[in-house]
Amino acid sequence: MVKKHKKSDLSGLALLVVEGDILSLNTLEKIFKEKGAQVYTAQDPDKAKKILKQKHIHAILASIDLINEKLIEFIKDYKERCPRSHFYILTDQEYDLADTSRESIKFLVDDYIKKPLDIDRFTENIKTTIGRSRNDSTSLAVIDPLIAKIKPYFLFCSPVMRQILSTLPQIADSDQTVLITGETGTGKEIVARAIHMLSRHSSGPFVPINCGAIPESLIEGELFGHEKGAFTGAVQTRKGKFESAEGGTLFLDEIGDMKLTLQVRLLRVLEDKEVFRVGGEVSVPVNMRVVAASNIDLFKAVKDGLFREDLYHRLNVLRLHLPPLRDRIEDISLLAVHFLERTLAEMNWKPPYPNLTPETIHLLEMSPWRGNVRELRNLMTRVGTLLPRNTKQIFPFHVLPHLHAIYTNYALSQPDKDDDRGISIKAGMKLYDVEKLLIQETLKKTNGNKSKAASLLGINLRTLRRKLNKPPTK
Repeated sequence: MVKKHKKSDLSGLALLVVEGDILSLNTLEKIFKEKGAQVYTAQDPDKAKKILKQKHIHAILASIDLINEKLIEFIKDYKERCPRSHFYILTDQEYDLADTSRESIKFLVDDYIKKPLDIDRFTENIKTTIGRSRNDSTSLAVIDPLIAKIKPYFLFCSPVMRQILSTLPQIADSDQTVLITGETGTGKEIVARAIHMLSRHSSGPFVPINCGAIPESLIEGELFGHEKGAFTGAVQTRKGKFESAEGGTLFLDEIGDMKLTLQVRLLRVLEDKEVFRVGGEVSVPVNMRVVAASNIDLFKAVKDGLFREDLYHRLNVLRLHLPPLRDRIEDISLLAVHFLERTLAEMNWKPPYPNLTPETIHLLEMSPWRGNVRELRNLMTRVGTLLPRNTKQIFPFHVLPHLHAIYTNYALSQPDKDDDRGISIKAGMKLYDVEKLLIQETLKKTNGNKSKAASLLGINLRTLRRKLNKPPTK
């Protein structure tokens, strides 16, 4: 019914719990009292209204089953008298299935809390919304000179990113080649742009080229340029990216996709600081900073004979490895708010913008983010674009439909990396056992998310819950 909890100070907090299940109500009362809160309980709306008439309550936690229109109106009046109080709805449904259709609830509730109640997370939510404790990333940016310096180009507040980017100003101040590695979507180009803007080359151009996106027949000319008449269609001399980046920075993205013959020419340019255009016989001197990036393991590519070892060592002078978003959880809410507000500003919304509730932030922090920061940006762009104009807070049900679409499709298209042997079903097994096994394997694939599991199984959420709770037949 209630997850394990740790001690946390809620002294001075008056909390009203409205729950019809007496066992759950008593358990919640005991736990919140252990945390130092002054707890009032009610098993029905009428008693809840009496308590609100007599007591000053800081936070109301009410089961959605007991909420009626009269109680909603009473809580609305109470919040008007006590605007610093907070109202939370406790629901045993998935976030996106919660009763959110009633206009009377829409602007009243502060958050939806899903059963079983995670006491520690809920405690932190209360402390956050009431303003008792939470690190503010914006103040951190003011306190931390490094974050303040890099913030215009790259948003972060996590310790892991601070450690990784601690040498970025020194790297930017150097003229040495830089290799940035990390999964797709981690922000390698943004870091490359930050290096450029913080360097002495900032007055020059920043010239990016994706080595994996240009056809092999064209990339040589794109990089090195060509002379007039070098091939059919070359009606005039054209500068390549190396010359275009003169005095600035050349960013070679997905360098691991460059074919071996071009790697030889790239190495020569890095060593000699001059290029030969396609069809040209005279070298052209170049002066630019080279920053390369790769989402594959270049060292492994060298061992596999797919990347030249001498070029690898020439590029790997100064290196930055960007972690996946799942390893920098502290940055997720900061980035989500940034992308949301940017989208709303582009749509001519006027501040103040809607805020993310603590449960929404928790949902985002628990998502796998296989596409990293790029995926989070796309998600928040969709959320902001489709958000009703009168929205004041963003709840999990605003976000979940988009997450479900992403990961349901991913689960359907990806093989099971942990076990590709399939489900072991033997003749003579009871239908109950086969069904249970299929449900368990599907829940593993969805990381325990019942809504996604039900979608994959082609049943509704209520049926899935009933099957999970069904006792085995004898």
